[in-house]
Amino acid sequence: MGLTDFLNPVKGFGVSFHQMFMKSETVQYPEVKKPTAPRFHGRHQLNRWPDGLEKCIGCELCAWACPADAIFVEGADNDPDERYSPGERYGRTYQINYLRCILCGLCIEACPTRALTMTNEYELADDSRESLIYTKEMLLAPLREGMEAPPHEMRLGDTEEDYYRLGLQPSDDAPTVPSEGGGRASADQAAKAAKRGRSRKGGEGK
Repeated sequence: MGLTDFLNPVKGFGVSFHQMFMKSETVQYPEVKKPTAPRFHGRHQLNRWPDGLEKCIGCELCAWACPADAIFVEGADNDPDERYSPGERYGRTYQINYLRCILCGLCIEACPTRALTMTNEYELADDSRESLIYTKEMLLAPLREGMEAPPHEMRLGDTEEDYYRLGLQPSDDAPTVPSEGGGRASADQAAKAAKRGRSRKGGEGK
């Protein structure tokens, strides 16, 4: 056995020995938090219209687009006396399992009404599996000044198309970050999405 063969096992410890003599960097987290990038993909948020109605129409396109199968949506029809969104349907049940979610942002790309966006919040660790399944109540954006908690009548227009056209204008919906290339939907796109959601629900029941 030559000298080189004798030193081969020692070479594996080279990185460890090198690190022993380097100055360690102390990160003051969570007392000191570094700001995230403007388009950082963090916790999701379900947005509202300026009158407080929910933007989600229960079309389930976000759940279909999710590669990790982390989103569960159950839509329901709006009642004229108990309206939660300006469309025909709304998301009655909405859950995101952050044990599965990979924060890729494909769900917000698929949303036709910009109901689902992603915030800069990244502290999602927990010691309970159950608490990492976020419900609709946990994901809904807080009510702002001038908003009224649903259910209530439409305040911003007589039809859902009036609301969807508002989506073409810049909005002040909470600290959300749109994804790359994610434009706001037109009324036709939103109507088609709602129709696709209804046909899928009908197909599942057969």
